[in-house]
Amino acid sequence: MKFTLSWLKEHLETNASLEEITDKLTAIGLELEGVENPGETFAPFTVAHVIEAKQHPDADRLKVLSVDTGKEKVQVVCGAPNARTGMKGIFAPEGSYIPGTDMVLKKGKIRGQESNGMMVSEREMGLSDDHEGIIDLPEDAKIGTPFTEIYGMDDPVIDIAITPDRADCCGVHGIARDLAAAGLGTLKPQEIKPVKGSFKSPVNVEIQFTEGCPHFVGCYIKDVKNGPSPDWLQKRLKAIGLRPISALVDITNFFTIGLGRPLHVFDADKLSGHIHVRESKKGETIDALNDKSYTLESGMTVVCDDAGVQAVGGIVGAEPTGCTESTTNVFLECAYFDPYLTARTGRALQIDSDARYRNERGLDPAFTRPGADLAVEMILDLCGGEPSDIVEASNSIDTTREIDFDPAYTSRLGGINVDAKEQTKILESLGFKMKGSKAVPPSWRGDVEGRADLVEEVTRIYGYDKIEAVSVRSNTATGEVAETVLSGRMRKSRCALAARGMAETVTWSFMPKGRAALFGSNDNALTLTNPISSDLDQMRPSILGNLIEAAGRNADKGFGNSALFEVGPAFETVKPDGQLMVAAGIRHGAAGPRHWSGAESARPVDLYDVKADAIAALEAAGAPAGNLQVTRDAPDHYHPGRSASLRLGKNVLATFGEIHPSVLEEMDIDAPVSGFEVFLDNIPDAKNKGTSRPLLNASDLQPLSRDFAFLVDEHVEADAIIRAAKGAEKNLITDVSVFDIYQGKGVEDGKKSVAIAVTLQPKEQTLTDSEIEGIGKKIVDAVASKTGATLRG
Repeated sequence: MKFTLSWLKEHLETNASLEEITDKLTAIGLELEGVENPGETFAPFTVAHVIEAKQHPDADRLKVLSVDTGKEKVQVVCGAPNARTGMKGIFAPEGSYIPGTDMVLKKGKIRGQESNGMMVSEREMGLSDDHEGIIDLPEDAKIGTPFTEIYGMDDPVIDIAITPDRADCCGVHGIARDLAAAGLGTLKPQEIKPVKGSFKSPVNVEIQFTEGCPHFVGCYIKDVKNGPSPDWLQKRLKAIGLRPISALVDITNFFTIGLGRPLHVFDADKLSGHIHVRESKKGETIDALNDKSYTLESGMTVVCDDAGVQAVGGIVGAEPTGCTESTTNVFLECAYFDPYLTARTGRALQIDSDARYRNERGLDPAFTRPGADLAVEMILDLCGGEPSDIVEASNSIDTTREIDFDPAYTSRLGGINVDAKEQTKILESLGFKMKGSKAVPPSWRGDVEGRADLVEEVTRIYGYDKIEAVSVRSNTATGEVAETVLSGRMRKSRCALAARGMAETVTWSFMPKGRAALFGSNDNALTLTNPISSDLDQMRPSILGNLIEAAGRNADKGFGNSALFEVGPAFETVKPDGQLMVAAGIRHGAAGPRHWSGAESARPVDLYDVKADAIAALEAAGAPAGNLQVTRDAPDHYHPGRSASLRLGKNVLATFGEIHPSVLEEMDIDAPVSGFEVFLDNIPDAKNKGTSRPLLNASDLQPLSRDFAFLVDEHVEADAIIRAAKGAEKNLITDVSVFDIYQGKGVEDGKKSVAIAVTLQPKEQTLTDSEIEGIGKKIVDAVASKTGATLRG
């Protein structure tokens, strides 16, 4: 928000310097964005006298001027038609920056005549769009007078950042109040004189939508003259970047910036009937004052007459009832609009205005009627006219609330010791009323809700710089375990997947409802009531959907083979336990780039690639990967015959497989995609065996391998055979792997041959033939008893 130093001093009696004021603004939470000092920016520009103006010898439209700057006499070539002998204007010397044309003046020759600097126009100085001639000053203008002094632009412009909760500081008066409370002067009181109307307003107001507008104050003023506003008002608005339009419009801008009180003025002669504040109807339109047309949705707050919508409440007015130079009768609107509905409407229509900026933060509801009184008074002063009786619809809003006030709480929460009387003084200077152990916030502080807010108010005004610096080096600064078990699993799985050549991504935690349905969302899914985008309206039930979409975007940009992963939450239901921490990943396209040798890496990705990824993440996260069972019960978004789950009993630790073709078709993905999901919450906690790892006990005896071929029913999973074989002799069997599965000639129908390799590792002595045969028999018996297999002859 921008305002000038002189504007601030109209509300604050102070002798503080500009630097002291800007430092204090940041100290009390109104962060300084910058200070523009026109006196420094326009220092080179001064009043100069044209001693003589002669025709250029080689150009009909140019003149050669002899200019007295007060310091020297210089020659200037000028093409302005109003350049003449004896006039006074603004001179820009060589090397000065011209803001209107964004150029730096250089000494040069124009048609053979030397030119040192220039006499500038209003457009070149950024004062207006007029460039028909150079600035022509009165004869009594003193040579050498700074340009900023002539135009009243020697007033520093202060720019501060306003946080969303500080609606009270969206006006210069509120900023002055904070500075006065901080000891930088005295707040000047406002003299408010109630309007004494001389007739009944011919325009009445009816509120049909009290939720959107609980309070509306209006006044009919007849016989006004809407000419240009006075110079002091125009200069003030120009200084902060606002374009003066007319007296009536400039008054509304003056109130918006000065008092944080947006207004709107209707041309009363253009209104049809009375004013109605109601909900908009879907499809209604408005031609706004910003020269744009908008189509409204239902549920927006609109100010209407009998002809239709004449303003979007708290945001923008309509062009057909706007004020012009011919306006003679006006109806003033000063209303309180609901902040939430105003913000929602502004976002929906994509309208940014000074009025919306303040209304959506929450105006002072108690200042609606006083604001109207002050506005009417200013309109009468600048435009003349005769006011009606005030028209007031509904009632003002009662914001009275009491908050427990405990001076000792400031020390406990804020870490600063402030005397109880000093705390009371600070709060009272900010407008709070103290009632014993209770504090009553003023109507303009809707952001103050609890005890912590009182501590913040006291602390920021007393001074954050007075909080004692305390070293954070302490034995109790962090807990013994700074990393939780779950965060440790997230970190380790992230490192393991990155080590496998996958790229980490961070995607939205939500997705379109239609896509969420592809990945298992149901009636209990988390649907957003106020999504950031209409197509991101449901919390993601799986991360895979967002990763597949990312892979598709990569492919569209020429990066066909993707290996992406993300570690983050997935949301199954609205229940408290419906959020899972998941390490998910996909491989898209080929397993590697094409190669002239026809290497295996150029093959399409498959479920075994992502199975290895899932197991790597599980092992890194501390899961007992050697004990995992593989089952055929992966979710429906996987291919039913090329997917599986990794589990410990009933506990599913991961799922993996190729993505179902129908899902890929729905998402417009051409290349094959395989994915996995590791559920980090489901990994069982490791048994506490101490922090030290056991020493490596490597055997110096040579391992040996034995092969077995079993005939089993074709529906028996190979994993069952592996697990049965491993359990036959746990102390000596270190590995079991399948190296062949066969169905065909020599194997009866409904059966299959599964060949496994069993590795035995002797530990104390070499195994004898009889011992090896005994272990082999145990393996055959174990597999036969658990799977019904027979040893193939």
